[in-house]
Amino acid sequence: MEAQVLILVVSFLLLLVMHVPIAVAIGLSSFLTILSLGGIPTSYIVAQRLSTGIASFPLLAIPFFILAGILMGEGGMARRLIEFASALVGRFAGGLSYVSTLTCMMFGAISGSAAAAVSSIGGFMIPEMTRKGYNREYSVAVTTTAATTGLMIPPSNIMIVYAVVAGNVSIAAMFMAGVLPGILVGLAIMAVCGVVSARRGYGSGETAGLKEILITFRRAVLSLLLVVIVLGGILGGVFSATEAAAIAVAYAFLLGIAIYRTVKFADLPRILLQSGKTTAIVMLLIGTSKAMSWVLAYENIPQGVSAALIGLSDNPLVIFMVMNTLLLFVGTFMDMTPAVLIFTPIFLPAAAELGMHPVHFGVMMIANLCIGLCTPPVGTCLFLGCGVGNTTIARITRPLIPFFLAMIAALLVITYWPWLTMALPRALGLV
Repeated sequence: MEAQVLILVVSFLLLLVMHVPIAVAIGLSSFLTILSLGGIPTSYIVAQRLSTGIASFPLLAIPFFILAGILMGEGGMARRLIEFASALVGRFAGGLSYVSTLTCMMFGAISGSAAAAVSSIGGFMIPEMTRKGYNREYSVAVTTTAATTGLMIPPSNIMIVYAVVAGNVSIAAMFMAGVLPGILVGLAIMAVCGVVSARRGYGSGETAGLKEILITFRRAVLSLLLVVIVLGGILGGVFSATEAAAIAVAYAFLLGIAIYRTVKFADLPRILLQSGKTTAIVMLLIGTSKAMSWVLAYENIPQGVSAALIGLSDNPLVIFMVMNTLLLFVGTFMDMTPAVLIFTPIFLPAAAELGMHPVHFGVMMIANLCIGLCTPPVGTCLFLGCGVGNTTIARITRPLIPFFLAMIAALLVITYWPWLTMALPRALGLV
């Protein structure tokens, strides 16, 4: 057993160091480990796991949500949400910081993509904040961290991935469980914005009256309705999460083509190709991760890790702290989707044995890995934010530290206060 574990870990790490794509690294390390077992048809096992791993009806929601997110991202939605957020919170000291955070929360939730939020919102807000006297690196830090909240506020593709990997976890329950924690993280980021703005004397924007708030809301309401339609339909039993994703595509298409008229028919081939590429990457990750999961289960690694963690202490609070520390470390060098695929089957059994609900564990894991999106060396949102803001990682690191601390504080609340995560799913009878 030790030899196979060593082969799996060493080959996987070596492939990552060689900059092999993560999906290929997972597949090759799994192939080599199965090959070392002997007496097992290696090619058959890997091919079988690849095919059966993505042969799941709930996973059909992913390509639809990806396509809907791209359509909404190109449909002029960002500017409308920025105007609405500005009317709501732009009047306060450091108001543009709040506008950026609130808009990222709304846009990320609707598009389901933190990267899209950084590009779309940051592309407008970072230059605007800089023009109004805000430090550029601070503006990038605000947008980069706030964009991750959209992965917790539904609909969220990563929650679908977790629900499928965890097994017997309701996607609707995951969606509703992420609402309050996502809002908490957003409020924690806003709290940092308030303190920094007060210390640096960042001014407020123009005061908006009730009329302007209503006007900007009317312009943004059709975009915001996407979340209402998706969640309302799922919770009302009108359609499943997969069907909701297809309806989201139809709604985003109607909004971009017919109502906002910011998406042209000539743009559709490029949009479809982009969504196809993204879907292919995600599905390949899921397929190869299923092969790795088979290896982990065959070698009883989850049970071993669970026993080792529980053996560290009799106090569940200590074990959860160890899990969070390990996941924070993993998030610095591994993207969110492969991290969820690999570490869910390893850590979930231990969490469940200690009494943590699988839905609660999923939200904790996602909140944890969202921090990794803003940290080097593999922070997707960090690199995008630096590119959009025309700055460097070295310059942005110091302004990011208070936001990291706020997100970690929110993570601890999510971890040790189960009510925050489980209140809505239980109230709606989803768990």
